[in-house]
Parts: sequence; C-alpha cells; structure tokens
Amino acid sequence: MDIIVTGSVAYDYLMTFPGEFKDHILPEKLEKISLSFLVDSMVRRRGGIAANIAYTLALLGGNPRMMATVGVDFEEFRALLEAKGVNTSLSPVIADTYTASFFATTDQSNAQMASFYPGAMAHAREVSLRDLDGPRPDLVVISPNDPSAMDQYIDECKDLGIKYVYDPSQQIIRMEDDGLRHGVENAHALFVNEYEYELTKKMTGMSNKDLLEHLEFYVVTLGAEGAVVYTADGETRVQAAPPERVLDPTGGGDAFRGGFLTGYSRGWDFRTCAQMGGLAATYVLESEGPQEHNFTPQEFADRYRVHYEDDGLLDELIK
Repeated sequence: MDIIVTGSVAYDYLMTFPGEFKDHILPEKLEKISLSFLVDSMVRRRGGIAANIAYTLALLGGNPRMMATVGVDFEEFRALLEAKGVNTSLSPVIADTYTASFFATTDQSNAQMASFYPGAMAHAREVSLRDLDGPRPDLVVISPNDPSAMDQYIDECKDLGIKYVYDPSQQIIRMEDDGLRHGVENAHALFVNEYEYELTKKMTGMSNKDLLEHLEFYVVTLGAEGAVVYTADGETRVQAAPPERVLDPTGGGDAFRGGFLTGYSRGWDFRTCAQMGGLAATYVLESEGPQEHNFTPQEFADRYRVHYEDDGLLDELIK
C-alpha cells in the first residue's frame, strides 16, 4: 500500500535546569519578569508527528512518503530518514527558514518552560496533493500540522477520492467545531487518545454510532491500558506489550500509528494491527526520543510472539 504521511517535522531541543523555577519567580513583579536559566544539559532530538509515524512504518519494511515542509537545517535529518526507508521527495526545503523547533527547559520538579517555533511548517499548505505525479496514493495520513494545511488536505482527499486517516490530536484545541466535524465525517478512519476521543465527541456532537456512520473504523489509544478499535461489528480491545523500562513516552502514539498501519496496509485483522501498534509504542517508551528506537522486522516479530499469537502471519514482514 502506498501511504503518504502529512504533518509536522521538528527538532526538539530539551534542556534541564538543576534548580526549581519557583525559587526565582517573584509574584509581585510578574509584570516585569526577566529571567535567564543556566542549564546543565541539552539534547537535540528528531521529532515531528509525520516523521515519527513514517519512521516506524519504514522500520517495519514500508516505504512511506512523507509530505511536509522543512527548513535549511533538515539535510542530516533527511539522510537519516531516507536511510531507514522513508521517501522524503515530497518534503521541500523552505529557503531561509529553519525546520519547526520545540525548545523546552525542565526543572527538578518537572515544571517546564517551552517555546514552539513553527518555522517551515507554516508553509505546509504550499505543498498540495493535487500536484502529485503518477498514481494517487492508497492512503493519506493527516496528522497535526499547520491548521490551514490540515483543512486543505481534507478537501483535497475528498475531491480526489483518496482515503485518509485523520489524526488531529494536539491540534484539536485549535480547531473550530465545524472544522473538526468536517474532518471526521469525510475520513476513512480516526486515531485519538482517550482524552481526545471525549473532546472530539463533545466538539462535534457525535456519538459512537454517529462516528461509525462515517468511518470504517476508529482507534482510541489508552496508554498503558492498550487500545480499542471500534467498527460497525463491535469493539476489539488489546493489551499493551509491557516495556522493559520506561525512559521517555514522547512519540509513543505516533509509533502506535506506524505499527497499526503496517498491519492494516497488509489487510490484517484489527486485533493484530492494534497489537502491532502497541508493541511499536513500547519500543519508543524504552528509548530516549521518538526516533531513537530500532528493530528489524524479524526482531519485531520475535518480540510480538512473546506477548501475542499470530499463527505465522508476521512472517510476511520478514520476506
């Protein structure tokens, strides 16, 4: 299955402050606040939801096409994604602009001060599905991005007759109720976490039954409790694969989508798809960063069989 993944691509700059912010904030002087914190560590990690999803799809043997706008600092990032099997030919560099970046400083009590620079992501609407050469993709993933680009891709998929998976997640709070409903009503499938699920129902006024009148299926991830897949035939609940250790949860949901869509692209049952998603997310929990996990299809299949039954189905990943 030819899958195009749209959404954000970003660098995360993560710093740690050895004290506590509260010790340096004067409530009576907030209108004149001016603070600078000397941090004792910093890491830069590759991230962004489109890149995270595409990365896991590629680890499992896929060749997803990532459609995003990136900055002049992207070339090393591009080379690493391409080396894993991600096709980045639909991700143009925006001149004189940096890739979207997240800057966060965390203190010893886990309080955080952060800034997000959209950078090249603000130009995402300049890349259009209408401009694709050759056959249309079998599936498009519409994940968090510049909001106007997300709306554009929904309309383009609808007009071009392309099925899309809708993954609004962090951008739900930026959306108008009608816009979110429009995205859901025209989607092939929906991915949300437990909180986003309730928020989506509240904002759209749609019930479970209403959702399934438009969607082939939707998936609600439940963190350590696993996930549930809803279809017209009922619910499929799966348990998460237990991690050996938890280092960083960032990007776990994105890896879930990559694992799930790998199974779905092969026509496998929803239980297997969701269990693959859960295991992919577990690999991320055990890594420091959303694209630091690594496995071969054989290693993935072997670990899957420690927790789940597949009757040899995952052998297709290895061929």
